[in-house]
Amino acid sequence: MIRDEIINPRSIVVVGGSNDMSKPGGTALRNIINGGYRGEIFVINPREKSVMGLTSCPDAESLPDVECAIFAVPSVYVLQNAEPLALKKNTKGFIVYSAGFSETGAEGKALEERLTGIVTSVNGTLIGPNCTGLLFPGFAAVFAGPTPELVPEGADFISASGAVAVFTLERALPMGIRFAGVIAVGNSAQCGVEEIVQHWDESFSDSSSRVKLLYIEQIKKPDMLIKHCRSLREKGCRIAAIKAGATEAGSRAALSHTGALAGPDIAVDALFRKCGITRCYGREEFIYTAGVLMHGKAPGKNFAVITHAGGPGVMAVDSLSHNGINVPVIQSPASVRLKQELYNGSSVANPIDFIGTGTAEQLVKILDFIDNDAPEIDSSMVIFGTPGLFDVTHVYNLLDEKMKSLQKPVFPVLPSTMLASDAVEHFTKLGRVFFPDEVMLAKSLAAVSDTNAPFPDAAALNTEIKKGDTANIKKIIDAAPDGFLKQECIRKLLYSAGIPHTRELSVSSPDEIKFAAAALGFPLAMKVSGPVHKSDAGGVKLNISSADEALKAYSSLMKISGASGVVIQEMIQGTELFIGGKREPGYGHIILCGLGGIFVETLKDVSAGIVPVGINEALDMIRRLRGYEIMKGARGKAGVSEEKFAEIIIQVSSLLEEAPEIKEIDLNPLIGNGEIIQSVDCRVFIDKTLN
Repeated sequence: MIRDEIINPRSIVVVGGSNDMSKPGGTALRNIINGGYRGEIFVINPREKSVMGLTSCPDAESLPDVECAIFAVPSVYVLQNAEPLALKKNTKGFIVYSAGFSETGAEGKALEERLTGIVTSVNGTLIGPNCTGLLFPGFAAVFAGPTPELVPEGADFISASGAVAVFTLERALPMGIRFAGVIAVGNSAQCGVEEIVQHWDESFSDSSSRVKLLYIEQIKKPDMLIKHCRSLREKGCRIAAIKAGATEAGSRAALSHTGALAGPDIAVDALFRKCGITRCYGREEFIYTAGVLMHGKAPGKNFAVITHAGGPGVMAVDSLSHNGINVPVIQSPASVRLKQELYNGSSVANPIDFIGTGTAEQLVKILDFIDNDAPEIDSSMVIFGTPGLFDVTHVYNLLDEKMKSLQKPVFPVLPSTMLASDAVEHFTKLGRVFFPDEVMLAKSLAAVSDTNAPFPDAAALNTEIKKGDTANIKKIIDAAPDGFLKQECIRKLLYSAGIPHTRELSVSSPDEIKFAAAALGFPLAMKVSGPVHKSDAGGVKLNISSADEALKAYSSLMKISGASGVVIQEMIQGTELFIGGKREPGYGHIILCGLGGIFVETLKDVSAGIVPVGINEALDMIRRLRGYEIMKGARGKAGVSEEKFAEIIIQVSSLLEEAPEIKEIDLNPLIGNGEIIQSVDCRVFIDKTLN
């Protein structure tokens, strides 16, 4: 819970407030005073009698009640002040800049836990430790970085790193990107990214920001993040995020195809898609994406590029096209008339190049043409710089005026940040966002355009899909030892989960083969039991068409090292598919799907979701596959029902919910033909230490 004493305290104390501006306690106090804070301010500094005109107290005991405490002292002095403030001075808000806590090791972690315990015991809110603070209107409680004027229509920004917050502000503010609030949570001992997002959601009002920016280093509560990001999106917000630290080498020791493919990075992708978050990978992309979101309208896929500089226009078109944004050719009687109003040498085909001598008035005519006479265009990118021959301020003034009345979004690229720096700054003071580089803008436009709406809650959507036998699933899992399940156990588990599996029988002697073959009918497939990677060991024999062939195949399979028996299956034909699941620490179970065989093993053509998966998410996973067209049917080959495939993905998702002890599950391949999809091979690894 984010208490009001953190956001809008009526009284504060700066523990370690200083007259020295090279110290956090000095800059923080200065920022608070200069930032327009109107409440009471106290200072604790036993070495000073007066700090910035304020009386300095020697310790917390000397203070009256105070709502919020800001700590700018070494970690060893934090607790000795935090405890009396919490227990005796009714302090509920704690902002701890101090380092020396869990980031330093076991001793620091113990200190952090004691601090968190003190704050929690009084139902208080702790930001930090090891943070740079927060910026709210009238309360600039930061010691580092710029302290911009905050506006309600700006972006809300939360960062797990104070440095990232500072560097992002430094880069974003000159581009005209404004902010409504900024919080750097540091170690997130009590309040992390998830809790701030929850606060944004639960305190949302008509005046709240519609743009949310997240820099995340740890996702401790994915369910909380999903719930509140989904809710914010439904309220009209758009969200962009960086997740740092999303790779690991652990997949090198994977137990299955799923284990090799699923990891933190693909889990982040799946989680962000579930939430409807635009994912960014670095600060520059993050800032450009924030600028795109600040325009308030989701751009369409059809762009016009308007420029007086040929080279940047060509690069813009290349980048837009490369990133999946259309730049349609413009050919119409209206475009012919437009060209007649431009200088000789101009082009209106798209890009619309009105050459280096083009005027502001011509730019206005082009924008009016796009808005009124180019139905094939959704949005425009305008590139206008200067060679330094004249002041372009009047051009940017006209651009600002036109943008107020145009129906179609315009994204201004103003590349002359040195030669036209005064004009660019003037444009941002008009409340406008600009972009210095057309290629980076194109990438962010594509990322925002490709961001899906959040997927609805799975439980509300999966009512039509057959549920598994929960009691029987639990019974099977409880009886199984850790490790790979035996084939007989897998058959029972899949049956109980409602996951279709081809008919098969296990045999352990040649005498049983004749009866198994008679029951299943030829042709048959035969697979060795025991070895995990059957194909690698030569443990799969297909298209067995007679009893003699079956006996020979059995003899060959039983000679494989580790063989404990043979599974005989009916031979079925169709498209090979893949579904897998893995428990990823911090995220729960990830579920993957794709085409089977070479597509998963070599091309790694898979998409992922976070369990629980609903029908919308399952269909989205399928349709994002590069091999989607193959799955639908190609070159006369029968396709596979994507609805049926989605249903099985959901059944596997339900199984993973009901049996969290499953560390990995691999259905590879399933064979699909129209509405019929059956698993023909499955591996399941149980690890009960996960619970």
